[in-house]
Amino acid sequence: MRVSGTWANTTYFYDSDGPAPKTPPNGFSGVLTRKQWKSVIDFSHAVNANIITSFATSPGTRGASGIWTPTQARQFLSYTKSVGGDIAAAEFMNEPTAAAMGGAPKGYDAAAYARDISVFRPFLKQMAPEVLFLGPGSVGEGASLSLPPNSGFIESKDLLKATGPVFNVFSYHLYAAVSRRCANLGPASQTRAAAALSEGWLSRPAKVNAFYADLRDRFDPGKPLWITETADAACGGNPWAYTFLDVFRYLDSHARLAQAGVRVIAHNTLASSDYGLLDETTFAPRPNYWAALLWRKLMGTTVLKPGTSPAASLHLYTHCLRNVPGGMALLAINTDRNASEALNVNARCERYTLTAAKLEDTHVELNGKDLELGPGDSIPSLAGAPAHPGQIALPPASITFLAVPEANNASCMGR
Repeated sequence: MRVSGTWANTTYFYDSDGPAPKTPPNGFSGVLTRKQWKSVIDFSHAVNANIITSFATSPGTRGASGIWTPTQARQFLSYTKSVGGDIAAAEFMNEPTAAAMGGAPKGYDAAAYARDISVFRPFLKQMAPEVLFLGPGSVGEGASLSLPPNSGFIESKDLLKATGPVFNVFSYHLYAAVSRRCANLGPASQTRAAAALSEGWLSRPAKVNAFYADLRDRFDPGKPLWITETADAACGGNPWAYTFLDVFRYLDSHARLAQAGVRVIAHNTLASSDYGLLDETTFAPRPNYWAALLWRKLMGTTVLKPGTSPAASLHLYTHCLRNVPGGMALLAINTDRNASEALNVNARCERYTLTAAKLEDTHVELNGKDLELGPGDSIPSLAGAPAHPGQIALPPASITFLAVPEANNASCMGR
């Protein structure tokens, strides 16, 4: 689970159990208390998730020379360890390409970032050698996004030239568009619900990844690729982000990016704004939440080469079936809003088909039955429907997982 974002760049960690200050100290714009952070750690333990985070980098963290100092970071890490917290990986700053928008000092540039990294990297190695150093954590490149003039945008290539190969993992943030909230960035940065199932839209994440993978190959060759923040659109997501319509992008991008070698994807967010997996008021699961559960249940970490699709509108992806040696999991996404497609399967399988009465519905059906929490907010069984070998029909605008436990795939033995 990732706990970061633009707010983290300017947040003061109040390292005391006493009452927090009513206003943050100079150089910060928010306050994080021990109690609040302890709640995050408790939650991470409850869901068995290690933490990804970043550190405050605003003027309040800096000495007289303007270079970052580790005082706040040391207090934050020390307290985290004292209460049993486990930080798996960390970026120095959230989105350094947009440092000026994220609260960095005036005039912050690639050289300043490199000076800060020269302090941060040895500090992290000494203080928390087990934490993977992620970076640069860039955003805003590789797609038709544009920031306003004089925004102080720093290109990733300049950051990487300045720092040299210092990261354990190459990380970036992926937004293929900005939401209506940021319409001031221009129509080229927007998308529409009508395009949500189009190849032009669904292919954008792979194009953004190709941009950053090229930078990785040039400046940090051989390092794993992680996406540490992504959703349908920056600036909180579009209104259809919490409907079934966005599940197509959510699952298709996971599958395409897995094929491209991306190892970790951190979705933004769990329960905030339009793109949250849970409703931020009721915590009721949204359609992408159910999609995430099915992905985790069925799709293993070994990516296989899918067969040839019989139609351009039918996207096919194949992984080893999770926890079933020799088994395979097939993800079939029918993006045609009007026509069914068919797929031939030559072995016994279990079918999990996601549909909705309307594409922009907040409810989703699994094999024709509404997905909803049970008593005490319990998760339903997410059972598949048996399917015999032969032709399987895929309804218009539907998403189907097929679990084939007896595939006897050699690449999946021992998985």
